[in-house]
Amino acid sequence: MNDLQHEFEQAATDIKRLGERPDNDTLLRLYALYKQGLDGDVHGAQPGFFDFIGTAKQEAWALLKGMSQDDAMRQYISLVRQLLP
Repeated sequence: MNDLQHEFEQAATDIKRLGERPDNDTLLRLYALYKQGLDGDVHGAQPGFFDFIGTAKQEAWALLKGMSQDDAMRQYISLVRQLLP
């Protein structure tokens, strides 16, 4: 495992220590960056029509299409660091 992957995994662990829940836009950004960093471009079946949360998550992830996994990891790490006290 390289240093970037290690920092990414550590950030994913650290985010669980947040004192208060971030706003929905920040949560979607965290989700999208995490998924792009972990899995690359969006894939899989689209959520059902009435799955509004799942749809919002998939749309946020789809906006990052083409971003490299390394860039997504770096941005995720940076955002987590901004949110932590």
